[in-house]
Amino acid sequence: MNTAEAQIGQLVRSAAGRDKGKTYLIYDVLDEAFVRVIDGEKKRLTNPKRKNVKHLELLPVKAEVIADKLGRGEAVTEVEVVEAVRQLGLSHKDF
Repeated sequence: MNTAEAQIGQLVRSAAGRDKGKTYLIYDVLDEAFVRVIDGEKKRLTNPKRKNVKHLELLPVKAEVIADKLGRGEAVTEVEVVEAVRQLGLSHKDF
């Protein structure tokens, strides 16, 4: 996966702001500079956080199931998001 380009379902870590160090999944790519991120807890599907891509560390892992569901317009639950963030975060050794 090319980490230079943000993708839906990609795991990211906030590198700036009050949420520095927090991990999220990319919910939506707004344009080259901005994405909306979710974590399933504080930032839910109904209220995603808008973040500048410059302020994110794009990690080389992706929640394929969630990305596929979002791409097809299917419903994703908060529980699925929380579980994906937890599993991908644990599997990524840089944490």
